[in-house]
Formats: sequence, structure tokens, C-alpha cells
Amino acid sequence: MIPLLHTPEGVRDIYGDEMTDLRSISDAVCGCMKTFGFREIQTPSFEYFDVFSSERGTVPSKDMYKFIDRDGNTLVLRPDMTPQVARCAATYWRDETEPLRLYYVGNTFVDNSGYQLRLKETTQAGVELFGDDSVVADAEVVALTVECLKKAGLQKFQIEIGNAGFFRALANECELSADDEEELRRRIKNKNLFGISDFLTERKISGKTADLLLAIPELFGSEEILDRAASMTENEAALACLDRLRALGKCLKLYGVERYVSFDLGMLSKYRYYTGIIFRAITYGTGEALASGGRYDSLVAQFGRPMPAIGMSITLDTLMAALQRAELEPLKVPSTCVVYREGAYAEAIKLANALRKEKDYVCLRAANAEELANHEGEDVWSI
Repeated sequence: MIPLLHTPEGVRDIYGDEMTDLRSISDAVCGCMKTFGFREIQTPSFEYFDVFSSERGTVPSKDMYKFIDRDGNTLVLRPDMTPQVARCAATYWRDETEPLRLYYVGNTFVDNSGYQLRLKETTQAGVELFGDDSVVADAEVVALTVECLKKAGLQKFQIEIGNAGFFRALANECELSADDEEELRRRIKNKNLFGISDFLTERKISGKTADLLLAIPELFGSEEILDRAASMTENEAALACLDRLRALGKCLKLYGVERYVSFDLGMLSKYRYYTGIIFRAITYGTGEALASGGRYDSLVAQFGRPMPAIGMSITLDTLMAALQRAELEPLKVPSTCVVYREGAYAEAIKLANALRKEKDYVCLRAANAEELANHEGEDVWSI
């Protein structure tokens, strides 16, 4: 018999002080997003399967929670927010000519069966910026990520930045099949230098391109690695990706966030819809990225409205865990409790209503014996 007092594997109840902390973090992050001019959107918890199909380059089908509606349509609990918001942008803002800024908070559901202790339901807050293909837009979203993490209370973290187009340009030069590209991608993500070398030898790939592919896992750090990579290739598409990263670095210096930023040409996102800049935020003591994002200029067109876009999402559960490990307190909600003696209920309500005009959290409670002794002669007081 299923123990109904426990939650299924990969999900959990959040309550008490932890829920208060999570809400405080969410409010801080979303408040920061608002200051950058983003407006909130809410999307449904489940969608048609095709919104997240493999053609979109999102989560693999085997990792989605799928079910059938009464009409026989395959539905899924959303594993990723970006395709949903892209669908909305293509549907409701079809004739929009100005850049569109949207932010969201919602839960995503991914069946990570192969990963012990990893949550299958997480809360994410993120932004999507549509209609702007400039490096200025790239910089704004990266800078916003930095500001959101700082606003939540995190002090030490790093934003690693790559470019999805860089690896793709080299793979196209080698004329790799889809399966071969995926295999090379896997070996690079695992920083398996011996595996990469064997792969290149088996497929008779040599010269500058082979040298660069073998070096990719080690090309991370300051802007100097961009120059090193540029000296190793004549691939115009790859060089354009490096130029974009240089331009991004200059913009981020104007925001004053360069100390949080490094570059990683071996970064390869699990989401295949990314076409340009990709990034992730990491910190000490967490096995997963706090935040991730990138440019996806082709995704919205799949919903019938060609539109460049860049976005990012912060996993609030991971961010809260990082704050706890660093022994940092998220911004606390000011709280007050109005305590009253028997017969002073009406007076207590009057005081509580007055306090609620200036405080976020005010509750009412009858006094216990110890409090009555400590506040002799007082009918109503606040703590």
C-alpha cells in the first residue's frame, strides 16, 4: 500500500520558515526583474506535447510527464518555461514591433529518474526578451541575472558565458551527422579529452579544426581565451561567435558586473534551441547551476512568428539551498504579532489593522500564561 503521508520521489512539501524564505527570494528576484521593465506572464502547468517536442530542442520525451486528455491528445506537465512563453509571444503579440519583455514564476516538472536526490518539480523565475537581436540585449539579460542573485542575498557566484553557435560552426565544418555531433557534444561536456581524441581519429578529422575541438574543454577563463581560440581557426562563423563574446564583455563592463563573469567555450546547453550566447550561474556547494539562459533566435518562428529572443531562468530552490549553505539569510519579511488579554479582542483588531498599513505580516494571538505575567497591566501589546 502506498504510504499516503509521504510525497512521491522527487517532490516535496515546502512549509514554515522555508516557505517564507522561498517567497522572500521570489519577491526579491521578481522585483528586480520589474525594475528592468519586464511584465509578468502566467502560463498553464500543462500543454500539448508538441510544444515541447524534440523538434523544438527542449527536454527529451522520456524525461517528460505525459498523459492523455479525453479527446486523445497527448499533454505534458511543462518541463521548460521558454517554449511556452515563446508560444505566447507568437500568439498574442504577433504584430508587435517594439521589443517585448516578459517575466514569469512557475513550477517545472522533469522526470530525472537517473539522478538521485534531484528534484523533479522545481520553482523557476525567469525573463524572456523578444524582438531584439543585439549584443546590448544579451548584456542586459546577463546583467539582470547578476542583479537578481545579488538582490536575493547571494554574494559569491560566477556567470560562465559561452556561445552555442561556436561548437555548431565547428561541427558543420567537419560535416558531422546528427548522431556524431551528439556524441562529440557529450564527450566535450564531460571534458573527456581522450574520448574527443579517439572520436577525431576515428572520423579522420585533423588540422586546425581538430586541434581546436580537442582544446575546447580547456578554453575557459578570461577574455584571453577568446583570442587563443581565434588564433586556432579560420572558420568565419566561429570567429563571428568569438567577436560577439568580446562585444558582450565590453557591454558588461559598462554595467559594472565584469568581476562576476568568465568565458567557457566548452559550455554546451542541454537545450538545443539555443543559437547564440549561452550562460549559467554557479556558486560553491551546489551541484547544479543556479541560473541559466541564452539566445534562441529560431524558436519563436516555430510557432508562426519569426522573432529573435534571449532569456534566462533562476531555479529558486537551488538558489535557496545556496544561501543556506553559505549561511546567508534571504531578505526577511518584517513580522509582528499582536497579543491580547481576554476581553481586549476589539482593541487588538484595531491595533493590528493600523500596523498592517505599514508592515507586511501582522497576526493576532491570545496571550499565554507567561506573556500575561510579563505584561501585567497591559491589555494589548505587539511582539
